[in-house]
Amino acid sequence: MGGAREPWAIWVVGLPGSGKSTLAKGLAAQLRARGTDVVLLQMDARRKAYFPEPTYAPEEREAAYARFADEAAELVAGGRNVIMDGSAYRVSMRRYARERIPRFAEIFVRCGLDQAIRRESGRPEGLVMAGLYEKALRRRETGEPVEGLGEVIGVDVEFEMDEDAEFVIDNTHLAKEETLGKTLHFLDTWLSRP
Repeated sequence: MGGAREPWAIWVVGLPGSGKSTLAKGLAAQLRARGTDVVLLQMDARRKAYFPEPTYAPEEREAAYARFADEAAELVAGGRNVIMDGSAYRVSMRRYARERIPRFAEIFVRCGLDQAIRRESGRPEGLVMAGLYEKALRRRETGEPVEGLGEVIGVDVEFEMDEDAEFVIDNTHLAKEETLGKTLHFLDTWLSRP
């Protein structure tokens, strides 16, 4: 896989708590171990560079994902391979990247909402607010606002599946190693195409 001629970008998308960030990091580590030059772009880290005090408003999200896709496109144009990690809940966000990046693939990590909520509930406070599903569900039930919590994908807004996604993996019940192995198999096949 390290000998791929044309630089590429893959975007690992899905609900918060679906396992997409774990998968993206695992892919980057495996590819680097194989000698592939790859940049891991994580939306949760980049968002603060685009918007130092993010509000997660729909317009801001649209702008952030456009910048994220533009950043990936610039890296690919400069000869780098890119793994993008970000929910990108609207099909239009991923299609924008697809239009900008000649060799592009979307990897959709499907995960049941209940399982995503369980996984996310154990996440510590960091780049993303801890307990975001719990807070969003409580807000929906009570109408009580939660400071710093925008619309939560899977609760307040639906994740839009793109029928053009190159690879879909249901990660609801898979072990991390199995998800990584199946996705690497897809990438080996995809990258070997002319």
